Amino acid sequence: MSTNAARSIDAAKSRSIADIARELGPVFAERADSATDEDQFVADNFASLKAAGLVEAGVPAELGGGGADVDELAEMLRILAYHCGSTALAFSMHTHQVAVPAWRWRVQKAAAVEPLLKRIAAERIIMVSSGGSDWIGGSGKAEKVDGGYRITARKVFSSGSPAGDLLMTGAVLEADGEPPTVLHFGVPMNSPAVKVQDNWRVLGMRGTGSNDIVIDGHVVPEAAVAARRKAGEWHPLFHVIATTAFPLVYSVYLGVAESARDIAIAVAKKKKPDQHMVQLAGRMDTELAAAKLARDWMLAAVRLGFGNRGLGKSELSRFNPATSDLQLAPVLKPYT
Repeated sequence: MSTNAARSIDAAKSRSIADIARELGPVFAERADSATDEDQFVADNFASLKAAGLVEAGVPAELGGGGADVDELAEMLRILAYHCGSTALAFSMHTHQVAVPAWRWRVQKAAAVEPLLKRIAAERIIMVSSGGSDWIGGSGKAEKVDGGYRITARKVFSSGSPAGDLLMTGAVLEADGEPPTVLHFGVPMNSPAVKVQDNWRVLGMRGTGSNDIVIDGHVVPEAAVAARRKAGEWHPLFHVIATTAFPLVYSVYLGVAESARDIAIAVAKKKKPDQHMVQLAGRMDTELAAAKLARDWMLAAVRLGFGNRGLGKSELSRFNPATSDLQLAPVLKPYT
């Protein structure tokens, strides 16, 4: 799809993001084979997503975005995945990094995330997640220096890295007499200390561009540290991240499964049916139905469990005494 064609989609304000995904999908499907055969990142598809306004779809409308909720974002990703799994999976890593601060802005009234959300809407920047490297324990090293922290890390499985503008990541600070602390922050991908490795060579999903990202000496200013927590301990922030992010990522796998099912049935129809084939098809549809139900329940948890009430700082503190020193800051302030 040309840029002009993509922008014409963006101009259709009455269309849902699912409608836009349905129109982009067949174009992405045509490109999928060449991206796979040539072992390339789906760069053209990301350009189309940007031009169509899907990059900022999850940003609240009040901040200049599309105002889509998690249900709408999940459906968008499912449809994209039906046509090109690599595009949808890489884009889900950006999408959930938008959905989490958007939820915090709406529900928790967290003003600290507003600069980030506004920048996503205005500049259509692509977020990269280091979730493949980081969970409860964290990874990488943070060393205290004047005014901030020097970061040394290698972040693996960084999907969408060739198109990324901002890496949302963290590193572990170890200070004498204190337990290891994970610092959370954003790192601009154009920093001289950030290098994307060309090492994503896999059989499936090879178009995701899930390369390692090496951070060698980038200094994160003190004011840019968005959160702090004890390494290796569950933190209430993970409740928000897991509940919001996983339905989006799993929607991609649901879309891939739906496509695989239709391909399998199309192949089976060319053969003479027998009882064994019918049973296999039935089992496949049963498993697919279970996956759909699971995804729906996850989205219901977002709506019912988190959509009607926020977790304030005092409430967070009741989960774990260590959370009472939670520090939040505008992630992008030093880079804008």
